[in-house]
Amino acid sequence: MTADTPTDTPTETDRKLPGWHHVPDVPIEVSPFFAWPPRPRRMLRWIAVRWFRLAENSILTGLALVCWLWLQPSLETTRTLSLDWIAAIWLRNMALMVIIAGGLHWFFYIRKGQGARLKFDPRDLMHKGRQFTFGGQVRDNMFWTLVSGVGFWTAYEVLMFWAMGNGWAPVLAWIDNPLWFVVLFLLTPVWISFHFYWIHRALHWRPLYRLAHALHHRNVNVGPWSGLSMHPVEHLIFFSSVLVHFIVAASPVHILFHMQHQALTAVTSHTGFEDLLLRDRRQLALGTFHHQMHHRYFEVNYGNLEMPWDKWFGTFHDGTAAAHDRLRHRRGRHRA
Repeated sequence: MTADTPTDTPTETDRKLPGWHHVPDVPIEVSPFFAWPPRPRRMLRWIAVRWFRLAENSILTGLALVCWLWLQPSLETTRTLSLDWIAAIWLRNMALMVIIAGGLHWFFYIRKGQGARLKFDPRDLMHKGRQFTFGGQVRDNMFWTLVSGVGFWTAYEVLMFWAMGNGWAPVLAWIDNPLWFVVLFLLTPVWISFHFYWIHRALHWRPLYRLAHALHHRNVNVGPWSGLSMHPVEHLIFFSSVLVHFIVAASPVHILFHMQHQALTAVTSHTGFEDLLLRDRRQLALGTFHHQMHHRYFEVNYGNLEMPWDKWFGTFHDGTAAAHDRLRHRRGRHRA
């Protein structure tokens, strides 16, 4: 058995944190770029794992480049709002969502391509439930993802390309600054992480939660279609991170990367499985236990691992029994 070969034999960690089928290596660690003292080797490894291997960031960079070169209208075209190019962008986004969310759902939950190996929650997705608008969890998730999610994803792209075409948003060309052109890809997930934490905390404010975010939290156990299953108000807020490019110059390919990163990693991070296995080897990191715990425990892990906001504000659950004890103690104080 290799080091990459998964096993479902209960480990000491599994026994210490009950209720989960699979618990990854803990404690979960956040980005080393905000730790002191600096650890250069860990920083380099963090970048390498996320950008120079088969990983979400590298795949999405390639996808954005393909869309930019062959499936993207020119800025001359987007200068004038027209149904043909808007519909083409909507169709492209719809196809990406159906292929990726639908493909992952088919592989993990219909075909059961790797059984329950590396599956966090032992339970299956809910086939019925009064909390779901359309009866079943998957049907409900698909509706909100494809109708509202893809709709707002497309609307924000249309807004940015229209603004760029008319000179209302600054445009960055490769020839202007090749180094910054590349660095902007690296910084985009960090900015998304910054934005996500604060809008997510706001969405847990009781009035906003009841209005919008409660829809996403219908999913206690998540699947690929759960990630972008949100209320339209939440989609409006969630995708607004791209508006930074009204100030920070970007190329259309950066806009594509930014929007596809937000939409498609919402899918992959809610897969419910830690990794995709091929020939019993971990080939691609997918679902994050860090966020899966947020869906079950609710008041922990509001952000993600690119920025340590949760650690700074005392809401970080690193997957260990000690962190769980702190959570229970905090809940006890609140009840008191």
